[in-house]
Amino acid sequence: MALELLNNIWRPALEILILAVGIYYAANFIRGTRGAPVVTGLVVLLVSLTFITTVLELTVLRGLLTWFFSFSAIGVVVIFQPELRRLLAELGNQSLLLSAREQREDVEVIVETVERLADVRIGALMAMEQSINLAEAVESGIVVDCEATPEMLETIFFPNNAIHDGGVILKNGRILRAACIFPLTHRHDLHKSLGTRHRAAIGLSEETDAVIVIVSEESGAISYAYRGELRRGVTAEELRAFLTSIFVQRVRARNWVDHLRLWLAQNISRSSSAKATASAPVPPPSNPPEPAAPASFPPKAEVK
Repeated sequence: MALELLNNIWRPALEILILAVGIYYAANFIRGTRGAPVVTGLVVLLVSLTFITTVLELTVLRGLLTWFFSFSAIGVVVIFQPELRRLLAELGNQSLLLSAREQREDVEVIVETVERLADVRIGALMAMEQSINLAEAVESGIVVDCEATPEMLETIFFPNNAIHDGGVILKNGRILRAACIFPLTHRHDLHKSLGTRHRAAIGLSEETDAVIVIVSEESGAISYAYRGELRRGVTAEELRAFLTSIFVQRVRARNWVDHLRLWLAQNISRSSSAKATASAPVPPPSNPPEPAAPASFPPKAEVK
């Protein structure tokens, strides 16, 4: 009886679990994107109409809703085209071209540049390209194609420079373009104090997988945008830690097999050392020093 009840329960439970996981990840995927308000309004409308047609038994309207649901996949692709492109690009992204040392050097160039510009309050907007080509998302821009150094980046963003306005695109330790115009975000839930640089950084991060670093011209505050989210007022150490987690290849974590091999190697090494110590010949004891000769005393005088 219990086995039959278990067989009848595990399938619906598995389906509910799969649906719950899918809904959770779908909600996280659309949260913070430009299509989130559209999806929210559409879901509320469809749930309301479905409830009304079911309670009032409106057959024609229910048929129209069923027909609409069958074509809703096309609407999802159209609304979330940038997000889906970014997701697929991240799934196929494999950073195997650069060594960890070169990646760390690129991160240090960005961090050092940001520190210098923040100290003198010079505004900057730098996009670090990953798998999606940023040339398709940005407008205009001047081809630079030179090695990325703090001095070169400072020169580009120096006030009154001909190409200091706009953003810079970097990839693999090189400056590809300067004076680029990034797409602005269309979100309405952002704080009014955010300027054009921050809104452009959010907009580009919504459409691509790039990491955008911002230096505020007014306050010298450091920020970065990634996957549609903006983190403001970070320190240089926090920026270094974040960029390292994104661009520097992680060392593969040991699994239980690696731990078992390490444990066996340590035990074998210890046993070998113990056997070598036990089998080593014991050196003979050194000859003890001869006792010193007793001190001589003058002979006693004979008593007459």
